[in-house]
Amino acid sequence: MCPKLSCPPDFGGECHNGRAFLNSCSLYIRLALYIRLVLEQFHDKEERILWALTFFKSGRAAKWSENVFCQKVDTGVFPIQTWRDFEQQFRVHFFPANAEADAINALEGTSYHQGGRTVDDYLDNFQALVSNAGYTDPRTLVVKFQRGLRLGIQNQIATMPYGRPADTDPDAWYRAARRIDQTRLANEAFQSVSRSAPSAPPKTVST
Repeated sequence: MCPKLSCPPDFGGECHNGRAFLNSCSLYIRLALYIRLVLEQFHDKEERILWALTFFKSGRAAKWSENVFCQKVDTGVFPIQTWRDFEQQFRVHFFPANAEADAINALEGTSYHQGGRTVDDYLDNFQALVSNAGYTDPRTLVVKFQRGLRLGIQNQIATMPYGRPADTDPDAWYRAARRIDQTRLANEAFQSVSRSAPSAPPKTVST
């Protein structure tokens, strides 16, 4: 039995949601093809684009979709030929105009640092920023990630007696930070339960 995949959400053209929507479309298509779902539209490039456009139901997205179909009516040719073309045009229209510069500026400051967030939340934001910034050098990724970590986690990884992640292996740093943070959270939950547990009443001694 094939697992049920969640479709992308409807899209209204908001630039701050553009990357998430495009990623969800790409992920859905890849998973559908990987598990060999009977979805013939994903084997035809134009049909993939038509499928994605079904989620353009309001705002700027609906107007852009309408314009695409008007071009097909006028010329007799669908104006977007491949999924790659669709992704490129989507980025132009629905990604923030200054996403790269904004991400670079954020990574040069301290606003992206972990602070009181979990490592999982910090990592999600960090990976979105480095993707927008176009950073791919492994050593740079490690330096930026390490600098933003909470000091206690950063020190634990840097001083590991063995198995310390290499400074050119960001994935290993991500795994180590998540493991340490999850251990911390589990311990805090245990301590919280222990403190709230009622203490046993004192035993009375019969005379």
